[in-house]
Amino acid sequence: MTFWIAVGSLCAICGILALLLVIADGYLNNYGICKLTINKGSKEAEVEGGSTLLSSLNSAGLFIPSACGGQGSCGLCKVKVHAGAPPVLPTEEPHLSKEERESNVRLSCQLKVHNDMEIEVPEELFSIKEYKGTVESLTDLNHDIKLLRIALPEGEEIDFIPGQYIQIETPAYKKTPEPVYRAYSIASDPRDKTHLDFCIRLVPGGICTTYVFEHMEAGNPIRFNGPYGDFHLTDTDKDMIFIAGGSGMAPFLCMLAHIKNEGITRNVTYFFGARSRRDLICLDKMAAFEKALPNFKFVPCLSEALPEDNWEGETGLVTDVMSRHCPDLSNMEAYLCGSPGMIDASVAALTSKGMPIENIAYDKF
Repeated sequence: MTFWIAVGSLCAICGILALLLVIADGYLNNYGICKLTINKGSKEAEVEGGSTLLSSLNSAGLFIPSACGGQGSCGLCKVKVHAGAPPVLPTEEPHLSKEERESNVRLSCQLKVHNDMEIEVPEELFSIKEYKGTVESLTDLNHDIKLLRIALPEGEEIDFIPGQYIQIETPAYKKTPEPVYRAYSIASDPRDKTHLDFCIRLVPGGICTTYVFEHMEAGNPIRFNGPYGDFHLTDTDKDMIFIAGGSGMAPFLCMLAHIKNEGITRNVTYFFGARSRRDLICLDKMAAFEKALPNFKFVPCLSEALPEDNWEGETGLVTDVMSRHCPDLSNMEAYLCGSPGMIDASVAALTSKGMPIENIAYDKF
């Protein structure tokens, strides 16, 4: 009996302490209404203190690019904070150069709004819009990638450059108490300005991809903003190499549609890496592009081909396959889409074959 009394007393004390912490947190972190002065007064906003600067700006209708969805890993959400900011945080340091720190550049996803701030953002971000659409369809491309198709409201259109991305909002549900954004490359034909396609790969435990795979249905409303990004084709006449894996297929579907639409005759070789046959996607679309574009070649490769795959194509890492096909890259360009590890390996392989680093373009999500 004494044991259970002690256990009960301990639980009661823990409960009281937890309640006190909640009350203290609410009191100490009640920063009230904070004023954001943007670009010397071009725009002003009053926001509830306590949230990140990124989410506060979003709530004020000013959308800052953040390919990682505010996780502090992509380093894209940089703004200048001229007044009202605390010292640089350890989570910001890897993304800021000495010159950027001296110029008051900060990562808006890591910086919380505790008081009034004076901020400077690139003028072009004022043209970024938020859109409301409808989920038109969700189609399985393979076992862990879906094609999400969004329809804009009747009479509305969106312009974008092939290679750009959109930030899609995942609403609050059991995995997140508030809406969160994630970046996805546009996969649709740029001629169709009333729809957007995205290749969504399931990330185990991921907030946004879990929502897409387990909760999203055709007919659901959906919010997104953009477009963002400087990843796009140049207007040179150089031969091009595309390298991707998995859902990294998305921007190249868009770029190839653009090449076809515009009658571009540049040579393009697309190396697509997968583990086994079941991980390949869009083979029919690639065959159609090969038929329509005489200077386009698609080279899928498997790094862990299974006996039952009966695979007769290229095998090995996609970077090794590319290296075997392309001994001299000194006068070519490359476009990459994939995980940070794949991007780094591809850059190393390309430069080892003579490609100038300035001829390599990518968005590292």
